[in-house]
Amino acid sequence: MTQKSLWLLSAGLVALTGGLPIVAHAQGEPASPQAAVDKAADQDDVQIIVTATRRASPLSDVPIAVSAVTAQAMQNSGASDIRTLNQLAPSLLVSSSGTEANASARIRGIGTVGDNPGLESSVAVFIDGVYRSRTGAGLTDLGEIERVEVLRGPQGTLFGRNASAGLINIISKAPEFTFGAKGEVTYGNYDYWRLSGRVTGPIAQGVALSLDGVWSKRDGFYKLVDRTGAKVGDTNDRDRYFLRGQALIEPNDALSIRLIGDYTHRDESCCGATYTESRERRPLPGGGYSTAPFNRIAAILAGQGSVFPADPYDRELTITPGRNYVSKLKDWGVSGEINYDLGDAKLTSITAYRNYKSQDYGDYDYSGADLLYRDPNTYRQFKTFTQELRAQGSAFGGVLDWLVGGYYANEKLTLEDNIRFGADYGRFAACRLMAGADVNSNFSAAQLGACGSGAATQPLITGFQGLLNGRLNTAFLNAGLSAPVAAGQAGAISTGLGNGLRALAGLPSGTGDVASLYYQKSKNWALFTHNIIHITRQLDLTVGVRYTHESKRFSADLNNNNATCAALQPGLAPLATNPALGSAATLAGGILTLGCLGNGSTTLNALDLNDKMSDGEFSGTAVLSWKPVDELLLYGSYSKGYKAGGYNLDRFQLGSTGTNLVPAVFSPRSNADVASLRFAAEKVDAFEIGLKYSQPKWSANVAVFHQAFKNFQLNTFNGTSFVVQNINGCDGALTPGSLAAGGGRCAKDDVSAGLISQGVELELTAAPARNFRVSGGLTYARAKFAKRLVGSSSGAVPLDPALFLLPGSINSNAPQLVETASVAWTPDIGSSGLSALFYVDGRMTSDYNTGSDLFPEKRQDGYAVINARVGIRGPDQRWAVEFWGQNIFNQNYTQVSFSSPLQSSSPATSTTGQFASGAVMANQLISSYLAEPRTYGITLRGRF
Repeated sequence: MTQKSLWLLSAGLVALTGGLPIVAHAQGEPASPQAAVDKAADQDDVQIIVTATRRASPLSDVPIAVSAVTAQAMQNSGASDIRTLNQLAPSLLVSSSGTEANASARIRGIGTVGDNPGLESSVAVFIDGVYRSRTGAGLTDLGEIERVEVLRGPQGTLFGRNASAGLINIISKAPEFTFGAKGEVTYGNYDYWRLSGRVTGPIAQGVALSLDGVWSKRDGFYKLVDRTGAKVGDTNDRDRYFLRGQALIEPNDALSIRLIGDYTHRDESCCGATYTESRERRPLPGGGYSTAPFNRIAAILAGQGSVFPADPYDRELTITPGRNYVSKLKDWGVSGEINYDLGDAKLTSITAYRNYKSQDYGDYDYSGADLLYRDPNTYRQFKTFTQELRAQGSAFGGVLDWLVGGYYANEKLTLEDNIRFGADYGRFAACRLMAGADVNSNFSAAQLGACGSGAATQPLITGFQGLLNGRLNTAFLNAGLSAPVAAGQAGAISTGLGNGLRALAGLPSGTGDVASLYYQKSKNWALFTHNIIHITRQLDLTVGVRYTHESKRFSADLNNNNATCAALQPGLAPLATNPALGSAATLAGGILTLGCLGNGSTTLNALDLNDKMSDGEFSGTAVLSWKPVDELLLYGSYSKGYKAGGYNLDRFQLGSTGTNLVPAVFSPRSNADVASLRFAAEKVDAFEIGLKYSQPKWSANVAVFHQAFKNFQLNTFNGTSFVVQNINGCDGALTPGSLAAGGGRCAKDDVSAGLISQGVELELTAAPARNFRVSGGLTYARAKFAKRLVGSSSGAVPLDPALFLLPGSINSNAPQLVETASVAWTPDIGSSGLSALFYVDGRMTSDYNTGSDLFPEKRQDGYAVINARVGIRGPDQRWAVEFWGQNIFNQNYTQVSFSSPLQSSSPATSTTGQFASGAVMANQLISSYLAEPRTYGITLRGRF
């Protein structure tokens, strides 16, 4: 679908649609009985009540950009976690990738890729007032909820934890003082079962309890097949359950205590990825490119059992036998919220402890070849204690609504990440290097397949040495050495390189990390205030200020049993750093890089890393809002946002200078190199003007925004390691440096914002007839990098070579145009109390790139996803039968694409995006995590 088509379709839909009525309760209030909630959800008024400013107010009176979604809206859309909010909030995009424990949330095109646990999200997630330190924690089943609020732009003066891009606030349904129970059973394709239930009611005067539970199980969306195409299993299945118990204690009108305990368990096979690009291409003189007869990397892998699908959306994967994809998760926590009304002021305390542990291991190369795998000891665990205190009230006869608060968080992160070489890795690495990175491969597809399988690996190494001799002679002559000397040196060096290839080819299976452990202790405290001054009855000034102090202590204990690496280093390191050797130096570096993958040198095994960092920062907001008439609100705001820095928990980047793929293989490392793992705090200056107009039957909200990010924390996988770098712009010249060497440096005074998101948001709501409601939203957001970029706020760090496509480009997973729409019709059936449900929602998205390095091969075309639900409901909705479908037109699209691990000839010739800078060919294999296909089923629901 072209962007022009999306514009036209969006314009038409927005002209026709408006919004879903939302009625929400202030946090801490007991929920209404279920019948009252359903009646409110079905009413024709579009009044929306939110607590996004910690004060229960109509949405039309709140001078911030916020989307609110009720439980009824999420139920109609089939939501079980926050990913389904994509269908209802156009400025939000939530996606998952390598595991369901990881997720990335973006608002207005800004967010943090979630596969590296060292990074917190730019979009914070709160559930019942408790901060979840990683977005993946919000991918749990939500159970019974009251509403979800999506706050757009920097946050920090209203919630305990600050966020630089936005915030997702989830409020579960509190216990009720009227006894009730409900349950539902769902069955769908892929043998999908979901059972959920809730029971609530009083047990004593002023005391009510509730218990929610969800269990779901489903077959995988991918079929695992062997080389013959026979099915051997599936992956991306579902097997999980969730429990949440609550107690609401209200001994008198002034005091309310809400206690919550929850537990989530998963034991699933997740997450598989399929090849979406396996061609080798070469640039054409007049532009464009041609496709080579075969991809030399794919040819090697084919000899080792990999199969490349003609259509990735057939969802058939080959995988190393016995590896599978394993995802296990245990997430539990307890919290207590106390609200005490003093009359002129209200005190709120939220105390919480959470323990989150996920194990995600198995095949790491996403192919039928046994290259890399994570062993079962791999895990990540977060233990988090948080405490928030707030006081709020009014003063000066209601002229001032004030709020002051404090926040403290103590988190301990433990990561064990053990990556090991498989039985095919050594041969694959040697064959990959011998295949070459020039226009033509050194060997045919048949020879490379035989090399990968082991049938001809050693003979090809011997033949390759003769080829090296000629190239070395040329290199020596070009360096000014005489031919006789060159000939003698060439023979000795080619023999050394040949022996290195033989050692690499014979690298034992199981070599790699034994117990590579990372520890991070984080302490965060903050003081904040948010005050509304009613200058006149129609004019308000809101002022909020926050001071945040963050300290982190990092340590690591790296253990690796790679003896081959230690044997290769003395002979090859001098060759790899000698530029006079030309391609032979490149080959020596390649042997070291691939043989020492994971920094498996003895110097690292003897090294325990330790470091600490601390930072303090003021942030805040100022808003001027005016209501010339009761129906219209105009506002303008400025916000300064902040997200703390941290550490890249990836040893591959230890000591990185921006020019070496795995720098630790060339020279010893010390604890001083730990500084290369640091990344600085992300900061943003945000401006917004908005309009909100509300009538009893319809409303419209418009926001225009400009957000400039400095030190934007970018995380990208370059095919070998996670690169984490701060992104800044440069208003002056970049000097010295080139794209191939990591870009240039910038004078400190010229450093500016590296990423700017600006655009407009439109939300419409309408209830034009009884029992009929429509909604629509349109977001145009242009999240674009500056034309000249550097990797630090000082300007002294150049842009990493892996990110050479960023300057002047749109950020990844940031479609410029998104439109959402929903229609719900619930007509009465006669006078018996029966009613019907007809519901449809859709999200239309323009083109965007799904890889944070912006390789053209990772581009996703525009698409539309439509959900629908029809059903019949009994009197007072005490029972219901509903037929539903999600992605009913089976739209094929990708969530995230990535460079398949190690599966290219060289990072310098990996993508067609490098043709403009002189690359001679591109053969990086690209793998993708596909979005879910069409699902459908039936739901039976009842309550009393």
